[in-house]
Amino acid sequence: MRLVRVPALAAALLATAAAAAPERALRFDEAFAEAPVSLHYQAEYQARGASHQLEAWVDRGLRLKRVTDGQVESYAVRASAHEPEYRMTVLDLRRRISTRIDRSNLFRIGSFTDWFELAHALRHPRGDYQLARVSAPAGAGKPLAACDWYQLTQEGRASKVCWSQAAALPLSIVSDEGQEVWRVTQLQRGPVRASVFEVHDRDFVRNDANGDIEKD
Repeated sequence: MRLVRVPALAAALLATAAAAAPERALRFDEAFAEAPVSLHYQAEYQARGASHQLEAWVDRGLRLKRVTDGQVESYAVRASAHEPEYRMTVLDLRRRISTRIDRSNLFRIGSFTDWFELAHALRHPRGDYQLARVSAPAGAGKPLAACDWYQLTQEGRASKVCWSQAAALPLSIVSDEGQEVWRVTQLQRGPVRASVFEVHDRDFVRNDANGDIEKD
């Protein structure tokens, strides 16, 4: 009979246990960490069967500007990078309407858009989800910069996210059907001029949504 030394046996048992143990589930906030970045980017995305263009500027987690399809400008500002509340101004350039609304009132009317979604282009999962590191999906185009791929699964549907830690931004998102629904096409990191965040709504019709909501 061949004797197995105790240290070797113990090491083998530990290795077997480690291999059998499931990996710790990833948390959304760990994988997609918020960061006070300053950057300017452009992206293409799909929503409700249509293609859209987005241009965005983000400044240290304190203020941001988004331009959607060249028709809607959204500005948001908050007191600190750790403050969930923000104030938003939305300009409808075609109809020349300027609307002001705070996060708390957005939530009151059922629009649960947090700062992270505005600044980092990902929505926090609501309810149960599964998150895992994966390799790049087959046929995926080369992202603009280095990124880590994750698979986020909710309600039986999985999307793959190419997340840039340096930019705190998804560079690509691929749907459950294998369609790329988000792609960053240009990205510049660095300070953003203060003038970018100036709201120019002279001669616009001004709508105080906060006052209207708080009256109800």
